[in-house]
Amino acid sequence: MRTVAVIALKGGSGKTTVATHLALAAHRRGVATLLVDLDPQRSAHNIMSARAEPGPTVVAATGPKLMSLQFAAIGLRQPLMIVDTPAGAVEDVSEAIVLADLAVMVARPTLIDLSGLAPTLAIVRKLGKPGIVVVNQAPPARDGAESPLVRRALKGLDYMKAEVVPTILRSRTVYQTALETGRSAEEMTDPAAAREIAALWAYVDAALSEETAAREDAS
Repeated sequence: MRTVAVIALKGGSGKTTVATHLALAAHRRGVATLLVDLDPQRSAHNIMSARAEPGPTVVAATGPKLMSLQFAAIGLRQPLMIVDTPAGAVEDVSEAIVLADLAVMVARPTLIDLSGLAPTLAIVRKLGKPGIVVVNQAPPARDGAESPLVRRALKGLDYMKAEVVPTILRSRTVYQTALETGRSAEEMTDPAAAREIAALWAYVDAALSEETAAREDAS
């Protein structure tokens, strides 16, 4: 059983977009996935409710119920649980991090988002959990060169000593239009967005496998 906590203490970073796309990516690859929606807005739950085809199991919950849901997922032989944490709710976010094998932190390449990421990184490190950062809603690169906004953000993340996912999620309309019908960008007609999500899932899956192997070696 592997658990991923998707985190952005600052709202508007695209946390739910990343969490739902990861859950859909895993589901499309045959991984039985439980998506837990801790956000009071219930956006992830609403997105999955709009899906016409079978998809990940989604449950709306609160932080105190997270451990029991994790045990339930183990009992139902669901090997992956992805938690969409609420923005700003430090207590619920901390509970999700404690139970997680990997924290996936989401930030746009802006000064405000990076400032909001700093306390999240501190919590993840204090709790001794592996964490990675997804740069989301970034402007497209032009002629292979990143915009000054993205370059500054990457430099700031390097200064924070954050592990950054090499694949940057660009600002693409398809991410939102896909979710309106409970679908992933991988199920749409934008090949660039599909490649981004595939690469993101591959990186998260590899990070989880590495963490599992390290835990087994230590036991």
